[in-house]
Amino acid sequence: MPELNRQEHFLALADWSRDRLEEMIERGIELKRRRGEPGAEQPLAGQSLGMIFAKSSTRTRVSFEVGASELGASPLFLSKQDIQLGRGEPISDTARVLSRYVHGIMIRTFEQSDLEELARYGSVPVINGLTDRFHPCQVLADLMTARESLGADLSGISVAWIGDGNNMAHSWLNAAARFGFRLRLACPEGYEPDGDVLEAAREETVVELVGEPEEAASGVNVVTTDVWASMGDEGEVQERRRAFEGYRVDGDVMQAAAEGAIFLHCLPAHRGEEVTAEVIDGPASRVWDEAENRLHVQKALLAELMG
Repeated sequence: MPELNRQEHFLALADWSRDRLEEMIERGIELKRRRGEPGAEQPLAGQSLGMIFAKSSTRTRVSFEVGASELGASPLFLSKQDIQLGRGEPISDTARVLSRYVHGIMIRTFEQSDLEELARYGSVPVINGLTDRFHPCQVLADLMTARESLGADLSGISVAWIGDGNNMAHSWLNAAARFGFRLRLACPEGYEPDGDVLEAAREETVVELVGEPEEAASGVNVVTTDVWASMGDEGEVQERRRAFEGYRVDGDVMQAAAEGAIFLHCLPAHRGEEVTAEVIDGPASRVWDEAENRLHVQKALLAELMG
């Protein structure tokens, strides 16, 4: 089995150093500032990005397609149902073949192990567009948004995660460990983050599991959440609605946060479930900046890995 060099890919935030992640955030901010300038550089001219989707997408697909194009690369959309992966071809074989055609691969899929097998057997950089375990591109964009909004060293912020201990919570735990900021999580019983991800973060920084959303949000700079039932959880919708009923970000939760605190959500959002309309559409919300920043920080990633 080939050795997996995690530095050649972007599979999880925990794989990269703080300095390298900081560089991506700063480069993303610079690319955002310079977007649309005449004569913009296209460091990936003549290259191509294969994009494999086993899960549907709005922001991931559009931001990677537009970002690759703006850097000069040709993005290629590959639905799992339209390629041989959907008919049982081994991931290792797909990795070997695609590496002969494209210069980088982004995949949005279910299992982290599938992502890592693709990276292990391919010979081009692989980017995690989302798995059930991690969503590193989204949280990197969230960190960029926090930097823009709060204007502070990220190690000095505090963050509240409210809701499911899912892939987003895992990537926030990775981020807290890398940057050293305080993270509080309020999750219903039985929906806590995976123990290994939680303990790894606790070795590096202060991570607290608390019982109530307002307790988690008390005095923090960033309040963030996700839907109660993610893709793959459709069969648990009613059960999850009952379990998560008390884990909604509303005006009282935001009132508990620090002055000037911001609200983030990876989207799509279900107003009235995990967040109220007054919060997501209110003055503390940065969700639209956050969504836009997917484009800019992913351009930085593409330039770093493929350039």
